[in-house]
Amino acid sequence: MSRIEDRFRELKAAGTKGFVPFVTAGDPDLETSLAICLKLSELCADVIELGVPFSDPMADGPTIQRSSQRALENGVTLRDVLDLARSFRAASDVPVVLFSYFNPVMSMGLDEFAGTASDAGIDGLLLTDVIDAEAAAIAEKLGRYDIDLISLVAPTTTDARLEEICGHARGFIYAVSRAGVTGARETVSDAAEKLVARTRKFTDLPIAVGFGISTAEQVADVWRFADAAVVGSAIVAEIEKHPADTVAAVGSFVSRLLPSFAKAGSEL
Repeated sequence: MSRIEDRFRELKAAGTKGFVPFVTAGDPDLETSLAICLKLSELCADVIELGVPFSDPMADGPTIQRSSQRALENGVTLRDVLDLARSFRAASDVPVVLFSYFNPVMSMGLDEFAGTASDAGIDGLLLTDVIDAEAAAIAEKLGRYDIDLISLVAPTTTDARLEEICGHARGFIYAVSRAGVTGARETVSDAAEKLVARTRKFTDLPIAVGFGISTAEQVADVWRFADAAVVGSAIVAEIEKHPADTVAAVGSFVSRLLPSFAKAGSEL
């Protein structure tokens, strides 16, 4: 059983829902990124999404674009991200999913990437820009290394494509709450709930909802109909706003976002 599968089974058995925070590796620097991930694992993270910085992040809004640019200016590469994950894995068993575009993986070579990622303790890979037959082939190869290819679905995805995507998905399904790029929003789209209901017709995998979730009310709303909430841009914005006390700022924000965890006794 993979760490991702094991974690979602634990959540289901406990009757609770998951929290999946996103951070861009190397923003503001690799050492701080590691400290942020460790803090998130101590507080409440059920899965951590670790963003691989990329020069042309088409699916990302301005907040994550800027974080990616800062990491690239620091010289952060995919190998650095994998080294960060290896250091994190030495201290925590929280599942880690890399969030990446295909170009950095292709540049390394899929076989070399898969072997190195497996050695580093990576549990899943979410590629924003591969679909259909290409995604199925990548999923098959990653599966040999016990790495789950996490699949994206959107409100615009037809039922026919949902069935195809779910057929090769592993770990969990990432449901995009609305069309467009990442970024915090005031409300969660009604389309997200409808998308989750449609997706459940084709898979028993857990479904996490992301893109635009930035408040405790939005997290609670997502938990009402999905298995986990993904929070990315709102956390990255805290990192951008607090370059001097980054780890404490992220910890404080997440504890406000998910007050039940703070009440459970997590220390900032």
